Amino acid sequence: MKKSQIVLLISLILTIITMSVALIFLLTSEPAPNDTADVLVQSDNTLSGEIENQIIPEEIPEPIPEDKTIRLLAVGDNLFHAGVHLTGKQSDGTYDFSFLFETIQPYLDDADIKIINQETILGGNHRGNDGHLGYPLFNSRTEVGDAIAEAGFNVVTHSTNHTIDQGLDGLLHCVTYWKENHPDVLICGVRDEAEEEITIPTMEIEGVTFAFLNYTYGPNLGSFPSQYEGYMDMLCYYDESSRILDFTTLNPKVISDIERAEEIADIVVVCPHWGTEYMTTQSSYQEKFALQMTEAGADLIIGTHPHVVQPVTYVESENGNKALCYYSLGNYVSTQKQVECMLEGMAVVTFTVTPEGEISINEEETGVIPLVCQYTQGSVRIDNIYFLADYTEELALKHGMYTYAGIPFHYEDMVNLSEKVFGEWAMEPYLEVIPLDEEEESDDTSQDALKAS
Repeated sequence: MKKSQIVLLISLILTIITMSVALIFLLTSEPAPNDTADVLVQSDNTLSGEIENQIIPEEIPEPIPEDKTIRLLAVGDNLFHAGVHLTGKQSDGTYDFSFLFETIQPYLDDADIKIINQETILGGNHRGNDGHLGYPLFNSRTEVGDAIAEAGFNVVTHSTNHTIDQGLDGLLHCVTYWKENHPDVLICGVRDEAEEEITIPTMEIEGVTFAFLNYTYGPNLGSFPSQYEGYMDMLCYYDESSRILDFTTLNPKVISDIERAEEIADIVVVCPHWGTEYMTTQSSYQEKFALQMTEAGADLIIGTHPHVVQPVTYVESENGNKALCYYSLGNYVSTQKQVECMLEGMAVVTFTVTPEGEISINEEETGVIPLVCQYTQGSVRIDNIYFLADYTEELALKHGMYTYAGIPFHYEDMVNLSEKVFGEWAMEPYLEVIPLDEEEESDDTSQDALKAS
């Protein structure tokens, strides 16, 4: 073999060895580091012999479950005297009562559960005096119910001492009106078919079931007529033969209703129509009944009827149960002649629900916001419902109490009564609301503008 051929052969062999080493190095070396958060994972495809790179995304931590909030709002007696009706009468003869709720509308919009006690029965617009009747046997036009529903109230209590003012016919007309016109509103305390064991109204909010019960101490009689049995719910015991009411003894059906409600609901709300009119302290029988209802399973008690505000407190029974009790929220609207009747309470109860389903009252966001009902001098008409925080002595001097009842009325009267009755439970308004007198000075005085404020 020639020398040149030998050299060529050696060069070829060296080249093959060099290429083989390089190939082995490429196949066995680690991949280059990646500056991104993604990781390249090598997988072996046995069919093709190819190497694939798969991208594993960065893990995102699961969000921490947060507590949920449920807010309940309640106002007292919607007591429709003649002056209230006439305030809502329009120039064309129709009626509109939406003005009654303009002040508190932002609070209604902010709440989940909104309760009002409709003191007077909606017995039908066909009855005398253009469909409305005043004291002592009331009848309210159905437009009152329209305003209540349009404002956003979703729970209406109807078992009061005026429920049968227009007889059984008026009661049935009222229930039928609600069913046909506002079926989503829960009507409590009355029904259009007699029930021996009542169907308990319930509502579910954020996975929490609320039950609502409503009872009155009695009609404006010393007895409970048998023809109303099962159509309205009674707070006090009565003899089934004589029908005589015992105002000091709780109706056993109240206890059984609460016990049944506790089985189907997480929170049981009881709304008793009770107490002594015009007394700003609760009676001994109210305390007795509240304790019995708490022991049976009531979680929240919201009272009406006295037409004046009464204290807010916790009630604790010996079996460990505990209930927040508003003994009386007073009126929401009226044209009564007592100074004390003009101070009103709007209950605010805030529930906290943990991710584990535990329910508790957030006391920092629970209490009562004081309100003042203002009606005009001269012909009595409703002027406005004011927050006590926005009320002034100038407004007090314009109150119809002076001319209608001949009684001095002062801003300080309202402040002192609020401090005496509500104490630390009194809350300042926590939402921005434009006072009516300021709204009237603006260019836009529409109801929609007020609601949007």
